[in-house]
Formats: sequence, structure tokens, C-alpha cells
Amino acid sequence: MDDRSRALLKTLIERYIEEGQPIGSRTLSRFSGLDLSAATIRNVMSDLEDMGLVTSPHTSAGRIPTPRGYRLFVDTMVTVRPLEAMAAREVEKGLLPDSPQRVLSSAAQILSNLTHFAGVVMTPKRAQVFKHIEFLRLGEGKILLIVVTPEGDVQNRILPTTQDYTPSQLIEAGNFINAQFAGRSFAAVRAHLKSDLDNLRSDISGLMALALQSGVSDYGMGESDVVLSGERRLLNVGDLSSNLDKLRKMFDMLEQKSVLMQLLDISSHADGIQIFIGGESDLLPYEDLAVISAPYSVDGQIVGTLGVIGPTRMAYDRVIPIVDITSKLLSGALSA
Repeated sequence: MDDRSRALLKTLIERYIEEGQPIGSRTLSRFSGLDLSAATIRNVMSDLEDMGLVTSPHTSAGRIPTPRGYRLFVDTMVTVRPLEAMAAREVEKGLLPDSPQRVLSSAAQILSNLTHFAGVVMTPKRAQVFKHIEFLRLGEGKILLIVVTPEGDVQNRILPTTQDYTPSQLIEAGNFINAQFAGRSFAAVRAHLKSDLDNLRSDISGLMALALQSGVSDYGMGESDVVLSGERRLLNVGDLSSNLDKLRKMFDMLEQKSVLMQLLDISSHADGIQIFIGGESDLLPYEDLAVISAPYSVDGQIVGTLGVIGPTRMAYDRVIPIVDITSKLLSGALSA
């Protein structure tokens, strides 16, 4: 595609994002900055249509972008705007270090507030290792096992026991297990101790056996979850809400979360911003929908993904930097 065709396609998509109406030759002539006749513009539009980059709605002589046209636009033509200082401050203020779950929920809400679309955060997969464990006596025959993950999440499990442990025994057992096995999964600890459990002191051996048998190892095998905020804002987007069948399918997708999980999981294995355009693949089969995502990390390790769900006709140049800075500031908040 030559420079003239690229310039006209870029102008068409930018004007369509701005106006929401099929773009005709007169508009392209006025905004492209090119000194071209209407006939020349029509010929270029015909070529772009043959390439599958634009299409003509039945009700208009103007043209609109196809998913393939949007893909070319976001990959090679978007000039990202610097994020407004006020928006950057709002992200920074809303992502102060706090409990991981609250920070993740805040990130989804901030993304929705700043873009007026839906914000989404894929939470970290539950850690397969523990950072710290602690035993507390709840009463006769009951012990509370507290597991702290490297991400700062806390999981509790009540363990029934036939032995009455003293507080000092519980503290000593926890200290021993943390010193010997912190940073390893319960499954790895179980395998390591398969033959050595009997060689430990009886109180430590009993408590370790309780922890290993409690199902806490399954804690490490949990799936990620998705935090959504502002999905109802999509009802205000005419491109999405004008067709009840499309609207129902979209909310089914948001409710089931499986498509989102797949998209966000793919993003977690890539560097930087990822943009999914609806209709260009089976990954996002809803033609009027787009997802802009970016991974976030804890102490330099990628643990999840966040993003914005909106119409394909969104201001990519504005939404991309919002997603980018939110991922960076969320990483900082979780690593603090």
C-alpha cells in the first residue's frame, strides 16, 4: 500500500472514531491534507475495500473500517498521546500500596473511570509456593493454619487435631517449617518429606502432616480470577448497545469470563501493550468489541494482566497510555 492510501486509511479511521458515521470522499479530502480529487479518493477507497480494510454499509456511500483495517491502524499508524497529568495523578493516587485484592479492584475501577469503558484485571494465579506459615491454637482439637503467599495474600485453614499442642510448640513448628521450606510448594514439601517425616520431632512431624493433608496444597493450584469494573458503561456505547442480540452475547462473554481469561492469559506471556480487535480471529469473535491489555508484575515477575474492554471505535491513542501507566503503577504498588 502506497503512502497516499495509508494516509487516506488513517484519516478515515480517525474520523470514524471521532464521528461514528461512515466517512465519505468530501470528509477525506478535507481532513487528509492531500490535494486529491473526489474521483481519485473514490478509486483509493475502492482499492482499500478490495484489500478488506474498509467496507461500505448498505445505507451509506461512505465507508467504515473492517477489523483488518483497525489492525493495520493500531499496529502501524496510531500516534499515542501523552497521558494528561490529571489522569496520571488519578491512577497514582488510586493505586497506593494496600492489600493485593483491594489494589487490583482499584485498578479495574480506575481503568473504567478514565476510559468510560469496562476495566478488567486478571488476578495472579494463586501462588504455588508459600512465603510464611503460622499455627494458632483455636481451642481443644482445633488449630488455625495461616498461609502467606509471596504476593501478600493470606489463606486460612482450620485443622482438626487429636493432639493438644502448646503455643510454644506451634510457634517452634512454624519457625522450623518456614526456615526449612519457605519458597517451596506444599506438593514439593510433601515429596521431600515422604520418607523423612518420621525422623522429625513428633510435634513438628504431626503439624507438618496436618498442613500437608489439609488440602492447602490445592491452594497453590487455583486458577486466576477476573475483576471487572464498569461493564454497564458499555450500554452507553451506541455501537455496542444498538443491537440487542450483540449486546446479549457481549454480556454473556463478560459473565462467563472464559474468553477474557484466554485473552488476558495470552497477554501475560507478551511484552507491553496487546490489542485484540473483535472479529479478526476466534479469540474475540465479537466484531464491535476491542480489548487493550498489558501485563503487570510483582518484584519483576509477571503475575497477571489488566486492560480495557470497549468498542473497536475507541480512541486508541488515548486508551493505550492509560492502560500502560496503570500496569506500571499497579506493579509498583504490589511490589512495595
